[in-house]
Amino acid sequence: MTRIAILAGALALSALTPALAQEITATERAACQADYGKYCKGTMPGGGRIIRCLESHYDKLGDACKKVVDAHKK
Repeated sequence: MTRIAILAGALALSALTPALAQEITATERAACQADYGKYCKGTMPGGGRIIRCLESHYDKLGDACKKVVDAHKK
């Protein structure tokens, strides 16, 4: 993976914070990292788009990421 791709991924994952309500812990971010990369890496951050993307792939998410998504649903 190139440095730019790694940086882009890190920035996109950091964008999960506003998308998943107020705060997301490092543990929660790690729980969804693989699923985000697999299903939502092209999703533009902001406005809840990332969490909606993860929700749209809910049946394919790992158990840990499902717990994060469930915890941040409103």
